[in-house]
Amino acid sequence: MGVNHKDIVDADTILHDSVTASRSGRDEDEPKFGIGQKVKLLEDIKNDGTYPHAPVGTIMVQAGAIGYIKSIGEFLQVIRVYEVHFLDLNALIEVVGCREHELLAMEDYRDEVKEELEFMRLHREKYYSK
Repeated sequence: MGVNHKDIVDADTILHDSVTASRSGRDEDEPKFGIGQKVKLLEDIKNDGTYPHAPVGTIMVQAGAIGYIKSIGEFLQVIRVYEVHFLDLNALIEVVGCREHELLAMEDYRDEVKEELEFMRLHREKYYSK
């Protein structure tokens, strides 16, 4: 009785983690992408065992899928992970964490909060300086 591991694990599936990924170690200080930015997935995302509703090795989101950065977090305080909401109707899941090397920007990022703060600073200097 029990579960036969050969039914849920494909021995030919290459899994990536922070050690074997093409980029591991500490990321740059500044994020490459911003919240709300449109991005394209560069490589298939496969289930590494963290998604319980599909066998290990199942393609969760296919390369070429378009999505938007939902949030930015960190893993082990050194690896930046982007939470991306993919709009691909064929994807098994909609929201998944991605590393920078897995994504390509589809548009320039505008930090509207930074722009607004700069506008307010210039306005104060112009009208409220001594």
